Amino acid sequence: MKKYCPYQISHIYLNEIVVLPLLHNSDQGNYVMFWWKSVALGEVFFNPGEGIGEERLVSEMVKAIFPTLAFYGGDKPAIDLQNMVQAKDCQNFTVYLDSLFNANIEEEIPSKLPVSVIICTRNRSKYLTKCLQLLRGLVYQPEEIIVVDNAPTDSTTEEAVRQFGEATYIKEPRAGLDFARNTGVKQARNTIVAFVDDDVVVHPLWVLHVWKTFKDTETMALTGLVIASELSTESQFIFEKYWSFNRGYIDKYYDSTYFHKHLYHGPPVWEIGAGANMAFRKSVFEEVGYFDELLDAGAAGCNGDSEMWFRILRHGFKIHYNPRAIVCHEHRKGLKELKSQIFFYMRGFTAAALIQQKQLGLANYKKRLFRSMPKHYWRLIIAGFPNYRGRNRTLWAEIKGTLSGHLFYYRNKKTVAVKQHSYTALKEKKMI
Repeated sequence: MKKYCPYQISHIYLNEIVVLPLLHNSDQGNYVMFWWKSVALGEVFFNPGEGIGEERLVSEMVKAIFPTLAFYGGDKPAIDLQNMVQAKDCQNFTVYLDSLFNANIEEEIPSKLPVSVIICTRNRSKYLTKCLQLLRGLVYQPEEIIVVDNAPTDSTTEEAVRQFGEATYIKEPRAGLDFARNTGVKQARNTIVAFVDDDVVVHPLWVLHVWKTFKDTETMALTGLVIASELSTESQFIFEKYWSFNRGYIDKYYDSTYFHKHLYHGPPVWEIGAGANMAFRKSVFEEVGYFDELLDAGAAGCNGDSEMWFRILRHGFKIHYNPRAIVCHEHRKGLKELKSQIFFYMRGFTAAALIQQKQLGLANYKKRLFRSMPKHYWRLIIAGFPNYRGRNRTLWAEIKGTLSGHLFYYRNKKTVAVKQHSYTALKEKKMI
């Protein structure tokens, strides 16, 4: 069996360097993130043993960051960027990039912003303590931090929260992530509610960019950029390559046009972002309902976030993917943990797709579930035979999760029907 070589993650801040660093790659891979100050510009993977001379690094960097620079208003062709870097023309390069990003600088922003940050957790005080310490160190602070302790079996979470006077502790005895999320939303005092997982590292300007996103009054939800914090194990690498939370480096907007464009195959709302880094205008929950408690951890296993995005889009509202709202996420290190995670991802995905189909018959998720996905997995089974390495390491967990999701849905059809009736009543009440 071929030994896995870990990937070193390097964050290169182009505003701070004169010469690009040399990357060691004899016994490791390299995952390189390029930044200009607080803005993530792009990424490059270099496989172990690949030659990474200065010329190739410059070429790959330009290809990676050029779409982002073009989005922010750049009008120079890629060859000019490459020439500037290769010629070590730092002055013109700095002037050029500063001209793109200075427009994003705002002054006279209050040190505390009207955002309620909600962390749902269970028996993970070590992760929670680190998360709270990082929130305490943000450049711009949220006005409120709520920790929802979901069906705890000990008092460690409450004890951890006591160390942070700025955080509010709430115990939610009903097991299930979406029970915890809904409790947090209902307790929040601010008009913007933001969620982070307890195992993420928040960027110092995260709250600022969450708050700025909702200055657009049409935006009802936000998802942000999620970057891998380490790729030291094969499981972490597999997750980042094939299941990544990273949705890119340019802004994306999801609205009714996007929703109706994809109805024929079932809108792929899971592509919008990740629950590890999301936020909502609190009023949207009164419009479309709260998180479906049949989904996510403690129930179906996942997809309570994407099912919420489905309802938001179905009601004609807008979601903004903002890559400047950044967190880093620690992926599962072990293969056993990864397989369990992917099992529940696919179980939740399937249950959510069937629930969404029930909500809106025109959303053709049945085509995905009963035609596209069986063909997809049959091709993977054939292609992966007999070793099932790399991407196919989780193949059987995915298939089992999909089947389990079907069973979960059909066992809970009565509850789904009741919820569908409540959503319909809410829609009629709001005259949407």
